[in-house]
Amino acid sequence: IQLQKNTLDAPQLMKEGETVTIVINSEDDMTLSVDLPASVILEVTHTEPGVKGNTATNATKPATVETGATVNVPLFINQDEKVRIDTRDGSYLGRAN
Repeated sequence: IQLQKNTLDAPQLMKEGETVTIVINSEDDMTLSVDLPASVILEVTHTEPGVKGNTATNATKPATVETGATVNVPLFINQDEKVRIDTRDGSYLGRAN
């Protein structure tokens, strides 16, 4: 199923193959709503290198993830790490295993 970006709450956090819930009007096959998962796991493709000892503060830095979106992550996150992102507000939730 192909969807228009304007029917999604956070299209910048979706990657191909992501599972979503779609509600469709059966009379005209129009999409009524699209529910994204509560969080997604994305790989950091670019960010400034982490500095040892930067785990005690709540400071953040911008990071680009594999979908091209920019999210704020803690200073200790490095490139090529996988992170869990909240799809409701695009916030960092934690490292992904």
